[in-house]
Amino acid sequence: MSDIEIITFGCRLNAYESEVMRKHASDAGLGATVIVNTCAVTQESVRQARQAIRKARRENPHAKIVVTGCAAQIDPARFAAMDEVDHVIGNGEKTEARTFKGLGCGDTERIKVNDIMSVKETAGHLIDGFGAQARAYVQIQNGCDHRCTFCIIPYGRGPSRSVPAGEVVAQVRKLVANGYAEIVLTGVDITAYGADLPGELTLGRLVTKILKLVPELKRLRLSSIDSVEADGALLKAIAEEERLMPHLHLSLQAGHDLTLKRMKRRHSRAHAVSFCEEVRRLRPDMVFGADLIAGFPTESEEMFAGSMSLIDDCELTFLHVFPFSARPGTPAARMRQLNGAVIASRAARLREKGVDALRRHLVNAKGKHIQVLMESEGRGRAGDFTPVKIEAEEGAPKLIDAVVKGHDNSALIARTLV
Repeated sequence: MSDIEIITFGCRLNAYESEVMRKHASDAGLGATVIVNTCAVTQESVRQARQAIRKARRENPHAKIVVTGCAAQIDPARFAAMDEVDHVIGNGEKTEARTFKGLGCGDTERIKVNDIMSVKETAGHLIDGFGAQARAYVQIQNGCDHRCTFCIIPYGRGPSRSVPAGEVVAQVRKLVANGYAEIVLTGVDITAYGADLPGELTLGRLVTKILKLVPELKRLRLSSIDSVEADGALLKAIAEEERLMPHLHLSLQAGHDLTLKRMKRRHSRAHAVSFCEEVRRLRPDMVFGADLIAGFPTESEEMFAGSMSLIDDCELTFLHVFPFSARPGTPAARMRQLNGAVIASRAARLREKGVDALRRHLVNAKGKHIQVLMESEGRGRAGDFTPVKIEAEEGAPKLIDAVVKGHDNSALIARTLV
């Protein structure tokens, strides 16, 4: 193995923080080390992390294994009890250079996990890049002040806190100077951005500031947003800023008002539909993705049908479907649970409908002129995040103009424009 290996689970924020840790670990001169950056969204994600830890030990018997991330923050004792693990590091500690300096000189306790709820600030971590990846992520926010009944993440991430706009702009400028054509703004609840900062900063105003102050940035993208928090400046940017990509991933979760109420979500079904209609009016080429949970406790077939029809009513294209997973300590874990077979069946039906929605989107794209950000040889993403297969000459620029010739049910097939 190389001296430092990082295994990352979960969200884009984790991916960003893994690069921060890579830099800190390298600067600290750590020897053979495997860092496992865990996720706690579902029981399955925790199981996969534990499986990866055991595999890492088998393949690297003499390496130091460090476990961090949301699952480690929430239940550090569970990971510390694993014979394969040398250190458990909390989410608040994993992005601090001193943590890795301590690991390098053997001056860090085996479990270094502090109270995440006491963290009040999120520092901007300036990093040079993301290896060979085509796009770069910039953290603008961390934590969440909401308490959806199914979600354990606030207990792994702490309260909502924003990175000052100047630090965000500096990070974007640095990454663009290092050759990144696309930047993704990421966090736990990015539409809460700015509420804890002086002045009247919002996500929309931050987006506008970035695009104004970094004119050389080609493409700006948002990670998952909560539609109920979308501010007027964000809607204005969506309508007017071509460099803001026409793709929004929405945290919808369900399509029936009673389910949404029991989830303690803050939007209604009608709001979700009207938001999508308004955004598409402002930006006709906008494409939506969404998180949907199948089999939430007490969900009837009628309630589930609301989620199925929401795909059509919101014209959703990219679905992230989660079979409900009870997380210990959350209110939803104490509700009447559905049979596992019912949950699995409903998740499969949502995914099947998602496949149909994607296929319609691919069919409708034929003949369109698109710009593709190349991610690997012969593969990339259009501005609306649609996967694209394309023949590009070696050494071609990262952004390629192309025309869509067809599709293969999972991606567009395109050729470059001369």
